[in-house]
Amino acid sequence: IRDKGGAEHVDMSEKGETKGLVSSVASNKGADKKKDLELLKDFMKKKHVDFILGLDKKTDTFEYHMTEHLRMSGIYWGATCMDLLGELGKMDKEKIIKFIFDCQHENGGFSGNINHDPHLLYTLSAVQILALFGELDKLDKEKVAAYVVDLQQKDGSFIGDKWGEVDTRFSYCALNCLALLGKLDKADVKKATSFVSKCRNFDGGYGAVPGAESHAGQIFCCVAALAIGGALEDVDGNLLGWWLCERQLPCGGLNGRPEKREDVCYSWWVLSALSILKKVPWISREKLAKFILACQDDKDGGISDRSENMPDVFHTFFGVETEDLSNIKKRSTKY
Repeated sequence: IRDKGGAEHVDMSEKGETKGLVSSVASNKGADKKKDLELLKDFMKKKHVDFILGLDKKTDTFEYHMTEHLRMSGIYWGATCMDLLGELGKMDKEKIIKFIFDCQHENGGFSGNINHDPHLLYTLSAVQILALFGELDKLDKEKVAAYVVDLQQKDGSFIGDKWGEVDTRFSYCALNCLALLGKLDKADVKKATSFVSKCRNFDGGYGAVPGAESHAGQIFCCVAALAIGGALEDVDGNLLGWWLCERQLPCGGLNGRPEKREDVCYSWWVLSALSILKKVPWISREKLAKFILACQDDKDGGISDRSENMPDVFHTFFGVETEDLSNIKKRSTKY
């Protein structure tokens, strides 16, 4: 799920029966392999697969209707998680592809659900899902790229949609989307990375806009955007690496900002940024893995933000992603 610089993309490199955690453990040797296998025995793969497959059947729940606006991203989280677990074939590909194109608008952008407004966040999710299923050729890439490029502002930033909100998340979404489409040259990449660099703070971290507080989620987006845009040299790797590794708490989990509680989703945001910076050893991956495993629902499957809470597809995706990333030594990727 990472490019040469570590930015998040869709991985198409492993097509075996098992992937992610299992395959990464197989590639380790000696003490590392023994330790990974010990952790892996507590990973509830079958329950997580059943949890994800059951989500689309719970259409009468409060949670289903409250998340209507982000259905596209929900499908991306679920499908990518299934791919990492080696079970993507169990997803209803035809139904998913139809839904994606039902969410596309005349301007080329995609919405989070049918009859919703198009947005850059969901456009990236749509492109990622199509890449995951090997169906990017069904897309009018020029049209989608034109939609993305039209959202770039004079200062290099990107707005998420026609309403004009600027956020470094959108810079990442735009560059990632264009890179997957093979259309990165359509945008002003230099201006885009320049804007992201202006969002760097004294602590080495990055915020949503210049002067905004450093936040682990924004840091991933900014570092990944700079990696995709070929401007990773703008990052103070040691200073930022220190800020990121300080996010690990005694329980092994990671938080998104100082003085906040641990949360499984920040495991991904922090670890992925450390991966891009090649500083994953700066945290204890064993403690992190144990924290995530403790957040599994041993009855219904799925992973929650913390062990005392209910699981959801968002945290299940980031939990599986982090376990996968933390166990990988080397990995080649197509996207």
